[in-house]
Amino acid sequence: MKKPMLKMLIVVSLLFGGIFSYKIISGMIIGHYMASMGEPPAYVSATTVKYYHWQPQFKAAGSLRAVLGINVTTELAGMVRTIHFTPGAIVKKDDLLVQLDIDPDMAQLHALQANAELAAVTFKRDSAQFKIHAISKATLDIDIANLKNTEAQVARQAAIIAQKTIRAPFSGRLGISAVNPGQYINPGDKITMLQTLDPMYVDFYVPQEALATIKTGQLVAITVDTFPNLKFNGVITTINPGLDSNVRNAEVEATIANPKFMLSPGMFAAVTVNAGKTETHLTLPLNAVSFNPYGELVYVIKKIQQNKKDAPLLIAKETFVVTGEKRGNQVAILQGLKEGDQVVTSGQLKLKNGSAVIINNSIIPKNNSPSKLVDE
Repeated sequence: MKKPMLKMLIVVSLLFGGIFSYKIISGMIIGHYMASMGEPPAYVSATTVKYYHWQPQFKAAGSLRAVLGINVTTELAGMVRTIHFTPGAIVKKDDLLVQLDIDPDMAQLHALQANAELAAVTFKRDSAQFKIHAISKATLDIDIANLKNTEAQVARQAAIIAQKTIRAPFSGRLGISAVNPGQYINPGDKITMLQTLDPMYVDFYVPQEALATIKTGQLVAITVDTFPNLKFNGVITTINPGLDSNVRNAEVEATIANPKFMLSPGMFAAVTVNAGKTETHLTLPLNAVSFNPYGELVYVIKKIQQNKKDAPLLIAKETFVVTGEKRGNQVAILQGLKEGDQVVTSGQLKLKNGSAVIINNSIIPKNNSPSKLVDE
């Protein structure tokens, strides 16, 4: 029994040893074959680095403000008799808006006018008598004083009536009416809003280091969230001579044309100022640059000639770059590349330094400045 059992164990051991040896040797052969074959090339898109002309710009957040804007009110208290305006209407300077009750004031004016006419008649008559020495000079002086006094009272009463006749102090658009006929209003009470909408002011702030590039007369462009595809143009009209000592910023005022009344006071605006001369930069699509804590990285495609018979092999080389300003889908490259370099724009996740690549530009990432806006 011992000898057959020993023979069986030896046969089984040889069988399993052969199987294990086969697996190990076949694995080594496959690994050696795969290593000799190398990694398959990765499909990527690529672009050529070129120079683009960039206009230096300064961007800021601004707020729109009417050139002229007030809450219409009254100088004197009184009862609203007639409302002559339509809310939201465009009015011109001196258009009648509201008429307060002026009946007692008109009666008082007529009485004062009568006194003034009597004083004028008295002065005319006494002047004739003074020429023939029928009255004294003192009497004539009193007549002159009475005439001037009554005329002044007439003018004062007429001014009171004018103050109760509320007119537009300038041209613009009216707001919502805050009064009704028969309502008693006091000085300072709001009647409606009046705003001049063309042109408009946009106020924004610039840091002190940017003041060297900002001056009056420079062109500015603004965009607002209400009309994201429209650009409104204007010029810088005023720069405050002093800076805010807390934040070291200077307030700047630009005038923006608004002929269609599309802009309104109080709107938030993104302001862009063309500052300085046009510059030339190498640019890349933002997708081409990998931003990480160690720096900005791109993959530059190089050609390697393995032998004279085969076509050149394309490989991706890691290259660190220094980036500058970003605009739209573009980023300026300040260091690390030169004009004509071919750079991977998509597919970087599949790459490592020295990876073989095949260029497929069927889908190319955008490489342009912000989309062109429509001028308004």
